Amino acid sequence: MHEAVKEAIGLCKTLLRNGYDAYVINAPLQQHLLKKSQRPAVDIACEPDVPLLKLFPKAYTEPEKRILAKLEESGILFRFYPIEIAEGAHPELSLLRVTPSMAQLMDPQTRLQLRLTGFGSPAPSGEAYDGFEDFKSGCIRLTGLPDETLRHNYLLAIRALRFVANYDIPVEPNTWLAIVRASSRVLDYVALTDIMDEWRKVAAESLYRFVRLLYDAHILQGLIPEVAALSCIRQQRNEEGGEESVFEHTLNCVRHYPEEDFHYDWLGTMAMLFHDVGKLYTGEFFDGQWTFYQHHRVGAKVTRKILRRLHFNTEDIDLLCHLVSNHMRFHFMLTDRGIRRFKSLDEYPRLIAMARADLRARNGSYTSFNHNIKYLDRAETPEQMLEPLLNGNEIMTETSLAPGPQVGIIRGALLRAQIAGDVTDRQSAIDFVKAYAKKSVG
Repeated sequence: MHEAVKEAIGLCKTLLRNGYDAYVINAPLQQHLLKKSQRPAVDIACEPDVPLLKLFPKAYTEPEKRILAKLEESGILFRFYPIEIAEGAHPELSLLRVTPSMAQLMDPQTRLQLRLTGFGSPAPSGEAYDGFEDFKSGCIRLTGLPDETLRHNYLLAIRALRFVANYDIPVEPNTWLAIVRASSRVLDYVALTDIMDEWRKVAAESLYRFVRLLYDAHILQGLIPEVAALSCIRQQRNEEGGEESVFEHTLNCVRHYPEEDFHYDWLGTMAMLFHDVGKLYTGEFFDGQWTFYQHHRVGAKVTRKILRRLHFNTEDIDLLCHLVSNHMRFHFMLTDRGIRRFKSLDEYPRLIAMARADLRARNGSYTSFNHNIKYLDRAETPEQMLEPLLNGNEIMTETSLAPGPQVGIIRGALLRAQIAGDVTDRQSAIDFVKAYAKKSVG
């Protein structure tokens, strides 16, 4: 920190101790200007009714200018500017950022870089990195004064969050504050199509970070309030107990989905973002537990509404709604018939990946999941090859045999006959077992 800025901070503390507000105006910019200045000078903002001449006997006034007073100490010039305190003033006027004195010290190139005015501002180059400092600094930083830079293009807020998510590097604190302050203006002035163009450039594996950033910056609340509202809903994490918000669970699902064979599946990862949105509408607390019956079907309808609002194309909307509507099917231990019905669904590999991500997110039991995975191959086998047309009891009834190994032998023979095509219906199965039993006895 420049020595002049340190001295200015000391003067501000003196004013604060005497009951008056004061601060160094835009310290980062003044620090930058001091490097080029031959005579160090620092601008300070304070309340207009401060008795500066009493507190600082060496101070003097210049009535013809807006400056309240000047003070020269240790070879440093301090200029005191008034803080805007009128009740009807714009809130941001309470924090001076650039004074006339500071503006005079800036060359035209610096003024353009800081984007202090729309006049003479450079035309957008069309490059994605226009408006950003070099990433070699190790963080995402907007050029110049972040608030001023954003005022020239609020889409840069979304783009900054995209860079943070994709490159997994932090956002510079002043840039982050500028984005949070501009969140409502981003939604007011940036077209949804432009926001979604940026969103589609977020890698599937980085989507959970991007959504978290949108939420923390208070942009998601205005963009997709149905998803943001899931932070207000609690659910049991797994059979062992513990609670979590549905929003946190959703983000964890979005994080886990691309981990195996779906690293680049952007649409599948987006389906995970919406898979539990129906819980906002179906949640009910009863007998000490949360229930969300039919949240998958309700969620599919809500997802369609959201995606239309976000200008997704029809094909993608249909795909995502299909995944949301069917994401619960693989969570239950399926019979052979259930496996066949499941495998007949479009995009069933994605539905399996969604079930896996859901289990990982909640650290749930894999018993049903592993059973279904094991039985997936059975769905390729014709149904008549899996079970004989007659069970053991029916075989004993038709053949008058007592319980024993002979019944199992006949049952196996019947199944082989079905596979070979020699037995095709129940009557032919009865005839077969009677003949086989008579032959075995004989």
